[in-house]
Amino acid sequence: MTVASQVKTTLASLKSAQASLETFALSTQNQEAKQLYEAAALSAQDIVNQVSSRVQQLENEEPQYKGF
Repeated sequence: MTVASQVKTTLASLKSAQASLETFALSTQNQEAKQLYEAAALSAQDIVNQVSSRVQQLENEEPQYKGF
């Protein structure tokens, strides 16, 4: 497995974790837990953005990895 494919797999996992946190925030009635999940989802979004830019950088450096 190439570095590019590993980074893309990690990005997909991060997006899944973020979506789970957002789902938990929507489904709980506990306001404290809701705030915790929302804060964690925002942190996850920041990481997703950073890893996404790394994917773009990898694809620019190595065009053969684009779209994989």
